[in-house]
Amino acid sequence: MQDDAAYTLFASRPPLSPAPPVVYLAVTSTGIFCRPGCPARMPKRENCEFYGSIEAALSAGYRACKRCHPTKLPGEASDLVKSLIALVETGPEHKWGEADLKSRGIDPSTARRQFQARFGMSFSAYARARRLGSAAQARTKGQTVMTAQLTAGYDSPSGFRDAFAKTFGMAPKNAPKNKEAAPLMIDWLDTPLGPMVCVGDETHVFLLEFTDRVKMDRQFEKLAKRQKRAVVPGKAAAIDDMRQQLSAYFKGTLKRFTVPLKTSGTEFQNATWDQLCQIPYGETRSYLELAHMVGSPKGFRAVANSNANNGLAIIIPCHRVIASGGGLGGYAGNLSRKQWLLDHEAKHA
Repeated sequence: MQDDAAYTLFASRPPLSPAPPVVYLAVTSTGIFCRPGCPARMPKRENCEFYGSIEAALSAGYRACKRCHPTKLPGEASDLVKSLIALVETGPEHKWGEADLKSRGIDPSTARRQFQARFGMSFSAYARARRLGSAAQARTKGQTVMTAQLTAGYDSPSGFRDAFAKTFGMAPKNAPKNKEAAPLMIDWLDTPLGPMVCVGDETHVFLLEFTDRVKMDRQFEKLAKRQKRAVVPGKAAAIDDMRQQLSAYFKGTLKRFTVPLKTSGTEFQNATWDQLCQIPYGETRSYLELAHMVGSPKGFRAVANSNANNGLAIIIPCHRVIASGGGLGGYAGNLSRKQWLLDHEAKHA
């Protein structure tokens, strides 16, 4: 990007993007560098230098701005959020309340605010959903309602029944007793392109999306309805595998994901997604070419729609499909992310 265009970008004060900036502004008079949208006062043009990466700005001797934090992953979980999640996992059946937080020197309002920003729910709601998820898992393993109640940390049978029915749409005694009906777990993963949300169980991943994608709550509802399984916060083996494989992918050392997937699309959508996975790492195909691959030469609009609704970003590589003229085309996860992914794969192919 030309320096004059970069200066115009910063001067226009666009909102902080969830994707990595294409350029960073370094201020010679202060020795700091910022990301677009920084709330600090815009410096004079003659005091500005521009860099295409964090590493370049740091190597030039600049330090990160303390207001826009350009070196921090956009939306990355704070140390407080991470510590509280770990706390919940040490005792998922415990009723974590304000007294527990205060005893650990944590301001409950801060915890509530940071959890709301990260997960769209308060810390207490997260912990409660985690407890109920444990109870549902206990029932799928054939354990009694009383055991499930104690697993969820409920003293009152009626309180447990009401909370369980509100979350899962059935009384605890009617919960199916098989692993296939166990609730799906939802967890949040940090990546260089911003946080992603992953839904899975012990064996498969069902959904992986960037958290800022529109109407994510509807995706959860649709997934729960199709799979006939509740979606609650928690940990699962397949999600842990996904976290490790995503980390390797972003380091450039993994070029093909092996975590088992469960899709729930139509016959045409599944056929499109299968062909997407055949596009080699570091290469692209046009929407028209993909339509031919699927066996529907005139169906390029249909394959574009299938791309946008695959629900498994990056793993099913819809970012590798571009416009026939060479343009990016569309991408539900933000075009700047699509460009970043294509550049990343081209670099490591």
